[in-house]
Amino acid sequence: MSPLHYPFPDLPAVAHATEVAPGVRWVRMPLPFALDHINLWLLDDGDERVIVDSGYGSDDTRNAWTGLLDADPRPLTRVIVTHHHPDHLGLATWLAARDGASIHMSLGEYLAGHAIWHQLPGYKVADMVAQFRSHGLDEARATALAARGNAYCHGVPELPSRYERLRHGSTLSIGGRQWRVIVGYGHAPEHASLYCAELGVLISGDMLLPRISTNVSVYAATPHDDALGYFLDSIQELCDLPADTLVLPSHGKPFKGIRSRVEQLAAHHRERCAALQAECGTARTAGDLLATLFPRELDTHQVMFAMGEAIAHLNYLEKRGALRRELGADGLVRFVNTNQ
Repeated sequence: MSPLHYPFPDLPAVAHATEVAPGVRWVRMPLPFALDHINLWLLDDGDERVIVDSGYGSDDTRNAWTGLLDADPRPLTRVIVTHHHPDHLGLATWLAARDGASIHMSLGEYLAGHAIWHQLPGYKVADMVAQFRSHGLDEARATALAARGNAYCHGVPELPSRYERLRHGSTLSIGGRQWRVIVGYGHAPEHASLYCAELGVLISGDMLLPRISTNVSVYAATPHDDALGYFLDSIQELCDLPADTLVLPSHGKPFKGIRSRVEQLAAHHRERCAALQAECGTARTAGDLLATLFPRELDTHQVMFAMGEAIAHLNYLEKRGALRRELGADGLVRFVNTNQ
């Protein structure tokens, strides 16, 4: 397996932009989590500018954007959002209001953002916590998640009330070049990556990251979802792009080596699935198996992702016949090897 190649060893300073391809600039903004940064992309469009992803809704990010955008008189005319997570959608409405820009995102991401923000059934914090409790999350951690409330609103202070829809296979003309929308699944309902064949560049969002594995979770609204299967199928399709494509991820450095990275991720998830299956000689809950997947201390924010990911892996194994789901008299969902 070939190692990944990182053409840009130096990180851009906050509120500065580094050109990574003609008309494509890398902007790095802070995040208030263990994962402490997000990469955003500023695209030249003649006498105008386009932003891909907006950053988390914090004063630090607002101030950084203000300094960066004020340094260039060209108006911002489009804000493209890869998916609904707060570090991507967070300041889209605020940025769009600056120059009257339009917001572009897929239908699934627009609706998912509204469902979580407005706490609709299946996307409410209470529904998430109830799902995790049914999968064996201990009461202390469940209570901490419930007490945190709807943290999504902190990162997304306001939502767009209208948008331009991105569809798989559709194209956007930016700077005289065509960017094709590639919709992927598993990390989010309809995550939109952007590929420009002329530049040989893929803005991958969270679908393909160079050093960490994208979180793949199951929502309470779709408790039997095969999110991991969708994700693995989606990244495999990215291997159809040219091998020398420059990948611009949302976290980590830009890199080349799509096929190697997809192989690494597929192997990583095979190992995780094998470890889970080995632990399910007797029936186990997702809560029982958290330490198998994440053998470290987890804060409350990380527990949310860890439980969603544990359920995703167990659902994946169940749908492929490796595990059997059982509902106990205590109301807990457990999984056991099918040969038991």
